[in-house]
Amino acid sequence: MALREKPGSGLELTRRFEKSFGFFWHATHQQIYRILARMVDAGDLTVEVVGQAGRPDKKVYRVTPAGERTLADWLATPAPMEQFRSDLAVKMRGASYGDRAAVLDVLRAHLVDHHVRLGHYLQLEKEYGTDPGSLDDQTRDQYLVLRGGIRLEEFWIGWVSDYLRAHGDDPATTAPAPAPTPASSPTSGPDDMTQGEIR
Repeated sequence: MALREKPGSGLELTRRFEKSFGFFWHATHQQIYRILARMVDAGDLTVEVVGQAGRPDKKVYRVTPAGERTLADWLATPAPMEQFRSDLAVKMRGASYGDRAAVLDVLRAHLVDHHVRLGHYLQLEKEYGTDPGSLDDQTRDQYLVLRGGIRLEEFWIGWVSDYLRAHGDDPATTAPAPAPTPASSPTSGPDDMTQGEIR
């Protein structure tokens, strides 16, 4: 999908994942290159070696017509219901059987991380302007997925804050305040990444 939006090298693709896809679907540099090679072998991508002055040549990957069909088929395939699996939730549930103070420390660290992610998402949201209805279909889809990320971070911040508060902790003293939402706005293993994400 990323290459369908814009051809690029493995390094450029990795950077794109870090700035956007990576907050929803983690992929390592090595993982991306393995999948790129597999997709070239399958005929879903072409690769062009491009010379660069003073730097090593780079390989630029593009989606083939066959790859476009493969992606379209993948998009139309029913997706299973997302399963909520969280080590953090298990720690919250079992805190009475261990060192609760240590669990609360873990929760405070997670709360900070979620605030940071939310702040990043809100900054990205500003780039879409104040009227999502004016966006073209592709950009609107990107915006709506970003909104999903914002809502997910808001969920985590609310839930972890509730837990900390219930155990006598003030979340406001352990986490930065989230960036304001614009007025117009109302984790995976190495084999989990699909080729659809790359296309």
